[in-house]
Amino acid sequence: MEDATPRRGPPVRRALTAILIFQLGLAALLVFGDVGTDFALPARGPAVPAFDQPTRPGDQTRKFDPAGFPITRPAPGGPDTRPSGPMPERLTLDATADDLILTGTIAAGDGERLKSMIADRLATWPGTLPRVVLNSPGGSVSDALTLGRAIRDTGLATLVRDTDICLSACPYLFAAGTERTAAASARIGVHQHYFGENTLLPAFTAVSDIQRGQGAVMRYLDEMGVDPMLMVPGLATPPNEIYLLQPEELTRYDLATAIDGES
Repeated sequence: MEDATPRRGPPVRRALTAILIFQLGLAALLVFGDVGTDFALPARGPAVPAFDQPTRPGDQTRKFDPAGFPITRPAPGGPDTRPSGPMPERLTLDATADDLILTGTIAAGDGERLKSMIADRLATWPGTLPRVVLNSPGGSVSDALTLGRAIRDTGLATLVRDTDICLSACPYLFAAGTERTAAASARIGVHQHYFGENTLLPAFTAVSDIQRGQGAVMRYLDEMGVDPMLMVPGLATPPNEIYLLQPEELTRYDLATAIDGES
């Protein structure tokens, strides 16, 4: 299906420059840093507030624990009751009369698995195409890109509701919608992604893997009509923290095409 999303030329050169500077600093930290644990850039400034604390422009970094989020999932085909419970360890697919709902962590293999499940649902879907509603703390980036391309190819819109989250790799699923609506109070956030062990020899391999991964994400965002500069606040935020995007940023980076409920 032809991509109906309006596109403007993302400033790829600025994004590449920012990412190159980040990678040079990262390489130095990998080579000369401590050995033996998963690497994360050190936290900056005072202690980071808990995730549930309100944000405002300039105060958007919060603690991030992917295992610490409850779900708010509607009953399939029923009212939007959203009972609380543990977040599924891999993506689940539910449906209402109007929407497909993806809930949970994006686990390895979820890209192809959910791609097939969505195709089966759409084969018998009556009437207007559904939206894809997202509620996820993130997970596998490669699976998010695989599933995101499938969502775009089927011409589906995406939605993040007012009490839901879309963090880490989840914004790449959100970016896939031909139309992308976020509730003004939805929490959509980005950060660095985890990578291997910080030892001297693997350090160069790790940087190479990061470069390939960042290139794949930039190419994907460009395909989706999203500004690759979206990566910059993520690159500056350690994996155990999350940078929560303000509604103005969602539209400035072209991640959201509409903000629902903004005053």
